[in-house]
Amino acid sequence: MPHPMPDTPRPAARRKRGPPRAKLTRAQAGELFAALAADRPDPRTELDFVNPFTLLVAVALSAQATDVGVNKATAKLFAIADTPEKMLALGEEGVAAHIRTIGLWRNKTRNVIALSRQLIEEFGGEVPRTREALMTLPGVGRKTANVVLNEAFGEPTIAVDTHIFRVSNRTGLAPGRNPDEVEAGLERITPPDFKKGAHHWLILHGRYVCKARSPACWQCAIAHLCAHKPKTPDPAQSAGLGPKRPRRAADTT
Repeated sequence: MPHPMPDTPRPAARRKRGPPRAKLTRAQAGELFAALAADRPDPRTELDFVNPFTLLVAVALSAQATDVGVNKATAKLFAIADTPEKMLALGEEGVAAHIRTIGLWRNKTRNVIALSRQLIEEFGGEVPRTREALMTLPGVGRKTANVVLNEAFGEPTIAVDTHIFRVSNRTGLAPGRNPDEVEAGLERITPPDFKKGAHHWLILHGRYVCKARSPACWQCAIAHLCAHKPKTPDPAQSAGLGPKRPRRAADTT
């Protein structure tokens, strides 16, 4: 039997506030991006694609999945279906046969077929070039739309995923409680010359250096600017093996 609702609402519990988060200045943000650009001169997505449509599908499939896993699943799929028309012709069973190894594949299969149909019916089979139009497609949110605009069409958009959210908060570059706040902060503080590459620099830095559980601070090109404390010590140096050199772009190719 359900409990009766109280006559008067209980006062909302007060949210505990932690210490104020450090925030970088505009000058420091410029220095940070310059260092990341020097570390990785040619940043790009690690998803494999052949055109804007396959990029759109790959990004939609990458939600709660790794880029490596998506690339394995889409290699054969994109070889036979690199347009909305070909993808729609495969049908749900045909698409599912290729992406069953990806998390949430059933729902993603339906979205891929539905967005392919919508692209044909409403956009002449072409991927639209505006965020608003992209976000009308099934399975496409703001993050996916921003990635497509940036990578496929060269727009200076910043898509906030878990890596960028972590790096932005941890370093003090653009602290925020949710992806929208972080994106707005990055839009304000990122120098215009670095905006196109900002998404890639931050995501790659978060994926390979500023990791969630144990950031490799001793290899970090921006450690001198980062507000995160304490810094992770160099395990080789603590073992008496001498300091490691900072990781550079050539080390990850």
